[in-house]
Amino acid sequence: MANPNAPRRRFYVRRKFCRFCADPNLKISYRNVDILRQFITDRGKIIPRRISGNCARHQRQLTLAIKRARHLALLPYTTVGHE
Repeated sequence: MANPNAPRRRFYVRRKFCRFCADPNLKISYRNVDILRQFITDRGKIIPRRISGNCARHQRQLTLAIKRARHLALLPYTTVGHE
């Protein structure tokens, strides 16, 4: 149990920002697999916007691009679990 008389430690929370709003040259496309991979977990799930920091508009575009890339077998739907 923490000491109630100890000074409170403040921690710095880094501000999340939308990478696609910050850099207009960065395009969301189902063909750009390198960028899309940064927004899926090692299990193949799409990272939610509260974690990734994307704005709602770009998160919708990103989700659609990931689903299209999965359909064309450019990205995995899931990982094969050999445990």
